[in-house]
Amino acid sequence: MPDLEIEHLCFHNRGPYSLRITSGECVGLQGASGAGKSLLLRAIADLDPRTGRMQLGDINADAVAAPMWRRAVGMLPAESGWWLDLVGDHFANFDTVDADILATVGFDRSVRGWQISRLSTGEKQRLAIVRLLHQQPQCLLLDEPTASLDQELVARVEDLLVTYAKTHFVPVLWVSHDPAQLARVSGRRLCMASDGLLVAAGGPNER
Repeated sequence: MPDLEIEHLCFHNRGPYSLRITSGECVGLQGASGAGKSLLLRAIADLDPRTGRMQLGDINADAVAAPMWRRAVGMLPAESGWWLDLVGDHFANFDTVDADILATVGFDRSVRGWQISRLSTGEKQRLAIVRLLHQQPQCLLLDEPTASLDQELVARVEDLLVTYAKTHFVPVLWVSHDPAQLARVSGRRLCMASDGLLVAAGGPNER
């Protein structure tokens, strides 16, 4: 049951940021476009140059190879990457993908043979969620995970991600421009101001 601990994180002339998200806790992150929310997620995922201490349970980001950290700290970007021709090619073994998760987001196993070129933005986003959860990350960094979905699918995906977090006791940092969504999924919220200052929404400074 790992906690995510961030201490004095600096990147792209931003920071320092320090925060802790306990196992099974979902923290919402809101703020204006361009404030740096996505950059914060990328830094925590160790995708951009940064300094500071990052710890997930017993795993220290500086003590393991970057791919190991990124497998443990699963990031869902706002725009997912698809580099091969077929959906199934993006999974080590598509036969082991959870059929219930597929069904929750509106697919069945036939999707493995779909051409990436035929997918809509929303379909790519839903399949990116399937791909992320299939890797069984120990932490979730979610950048607008439902931005391209209709309301019925938004509700399904919210429930899927919250259930995964609670069932697997993983910490979650969830970025959204929708305050109502963050009120539904998160126990507490942080706000990133236009100058990059990170504060507890309606509460004390969390920087």
